[in-house]
Amino acid sequence: MLANGATLEYREEGSETWIELEGLKEIPDLGVEAEKVDNTGLKDKNKQYENGIGDVGDMKYKFKYKNNSPTAVHRVLRTAATENKVLKFRETLSDGSVTTYDAQVSIKRTGGGVNGVVDTEVTMAVQSDFTYEDPSV
Repeated sequence: MLANGATLEYREEGSETWIELEGLKEIPDLGVEAEKVDNTGLKDKNKQYENGIGDVGDMKYKFKYKNNSPTAVHRVLRTAATENKVLKFRETLSDGSVTTYDAQVSIKRTGGGVNGVVDTEVTMAVQSDFTYEDPSV
C-alpha cells in the first residue's frame, strides 16, 4: 500500500473537532517495540526472555514548510511545542486504518540548498497508548 492519501489531524484536550495538518509529506513507522528482558533462572540451560515495556522510538512527520498564516502547520505546532501542550493526534491511512494517540511535539525547519526543499519536521513524544481502528470491511 502506498502512503499516498494519509492524513494527520490534531485536536486540543476538551475539543471534539479534528483539524487536518495540511501538507503532510512523510509518515513514520508506527508501533511499539517491546524491550527484551532477560529472565533466566539459575537452573535454566539457556537464556530465557520475556517482553518488557514498549518503546515507540522516534516518530517524525514531515510537512511542506509554510508559515504564511496563523493556522499554518509550522506556527500551530511551534506554538504547541513552546507551550509544552499535549495534543491528540489521529493518523488515517488511505485504506481507512486509523491510529490515535496523545503527544507533545518538537519542531524544526529543515535546511535546504539549490533546488532543495525546506520542510517542517515534527517529532512526537508519545504520551499515551496507541488506539487502533481497523477499516470497515
